[in-house]
Amino acid sequence: MRAVPAASQSADLRLALRLADLADEITMERFRAIDLAVETKPDMTPVSEADTLVERTLRSHLEATLPADAILGEEYGAQEVPANGRRWIIDPIDGTKSYVRGVPVWATLVALEAHGEPVVGVVSAPALDRRWWAARGEGAHLREGGPGAASRAVTVSAIAELPASQFCFGGPEDWRKAGREDSFRELCGRVWRSRGYGDFWQYMLVAEGAAEIACDPLVSIWDLAAPLVIVAEAGGRFTDLTGVVTAAGHAGGLATNGLLHDEALAILGR
Repeated sequence: MRAVPAASQSADLRLALRLADLADEITMERFRAIDLAVETKPDMTPVSEADTLVERTLRSHLEATLPADAILGEEYGAQEVPANGRRWIIDPIDGTKSYVRGVPVWATLVALEAHGEPVVGVVSAPALDRRWWAARGEGAHLREGGPGAASRAVTVSAIAELPASQFCFGGPEDWRKAGREDSFRELCGRVWRSRGYGDFWQYMLVAEGAAEIACDPLVSIWDLAAPLVIVAEAGGRFTDLTGVVTAAGHAGGLATNGLLHDEALAILGR
């Protein structure tokens, strides 16, 4: 695998990677801890002590390092975007339900948004020994193994026919809630293979070229900002289900290898 020298990375990307390091230390220490404290939020989703500690830690680091930048996090809300247009977006643990049940498919997501456009993204999944990152114009990369392991550039697949493609998705219950169950079932019936990997991992599989389509109809900006940059820098396309390039999450998120985007959008976006 080709190592990516730190000198080739922008200062913002290096900071995002440092934030991921801080998060990994916290999340791995508490993962599968028998005394892990878990509460239920008003929307009936779980939040663990690791979620809140990660976000507080990353916020403190950002406030000390770049006090002029704004921060938006899943657990502690958003600050007003300043005149410089820069906002860091944090999902302390994407896949908390997996985390609290001891399933290793979860990650910390860190993104930098500049004037409304995500420009840096890091997805760190330490229990899987995998980390993905990208910055605009710098390509997308994957490290397999812990700190110090080599990394490699990743690109989307060249599969251009729907019957040969792999489709990844979140839980079927979300498709019912979103009123898109029929279109979801139609796409599942037209692809070579469909699998419910969900959360961050489905988008990273598209970026790696292991899958061609990934979609979740019910998401938030902190779920999508980092994956959007990584998929785009890997050569793919990332839009909502109306075809708009955005991480806002108001109309879901759809990532593809680009070659199948319009066809997938025509089905899922009904």
